[in-house]
Amino acid sequence: MTTRLDLTGQKLSSLPATLGEQRMLEELYLDRNVLATLPASIGRLTHLQTLSLYNNQLATLPEALWQLTNLKILNLAENQFVTLAEKIGNLTNLRMLDLGHNQLTALPVSLGNLRALTFLYLSNNRLTSLPDAMAQLHNLIYLNVTDNQLTALPAWIGQLTSLIELRLYNNRLTVLPDAVGQLSKLKELYLMDNALAALPANIGQLANLRKLILQGNHLTALSARIGELTQLTDLDLRNNQLTALPENLADLKNLRFLDLRANQLTVLPTNLASLPQLEKLDLRWNRLASYPVWLSDLEARGCTVFI
Repeated sequence: MTTRLDLTGQKLSSLPATLGEQRMLEELYLDRNVLATLPASIGRLTHLQTLSLYNNQLATLPEALWQLTNLKILNLAENQFVTLAEKIGNLTNLRMLDLGHNQLTALPVSLGNLRALTFLYLSNNRLTSLPDAMAQLHNLIYLNVTDNQLTALPAWIGQLTSLIELRLYNNRLTVLPDAVGQLSKLKELYLMDNALAALPANIGQLANLRKLILQGNHLTALSARIGELTQLTDLDLRNNQLTALPENLADLKNLRFLDLRANQLTVLPTNLASLPQLEKLDLRWNRLASYPVWLSDLEARGCTVFI
């Protein structure tokens, strides 16, 4: 009996009620159609583990859908949802939930019940805040809240200690809570295109951080503790307002890419020349009165330098 049904891109505007007769279905793909409704009979697909509805015209879901408690993957991205029912909290076996590219202004509090979640996509909505109940999502390893309207990040973010990748770009963040420093497993932090004027004092506690992307903020200075991020390979600081760099930036011995474009730097720490892994250094559009001779040394050993 069929356990996988893929109807992607079939221009479907409706589904037959007989869909519910496919009782043994485990995977159902309905992406890139023109569905505005789903039949209530979908609730009879009790073996379903994957339901993908990406890129349709859905604004509501049938009550019966919340009976699919064996679901592990639910993709509702690129539809027309303004709200979601609290009953989404019934789907406690979900591992991946994609709500991106909708029109959500708030999230159901019951999202906190989905404690098996490891991947949560909330990008491209109209969110101004996140519910406190999300603090219970201790298994999240990936959280994407990009392209929303967040002005602050809640302190409970520090409780999501399994996070490996956190994407927050294209919001309106002006500060980060000190609790960010508790994310000891974090490897990638994307914060570009916000309004950050400074980083938390304890940024150096992110001992496993590999990528720190801060392009397009309002940074005027960097904490000296940034030199404690010894696993960092990528540091993007372009389009900020930096006038100087801390000397201990040279402690980032694993740094491969350093982007300093479009700041207000007039001098550079001479010990940047000692970064052993540096592959690219971008200095364009700063206010350097002259270029230090050690830049030639970097180029001589194979580092690309843009000035």
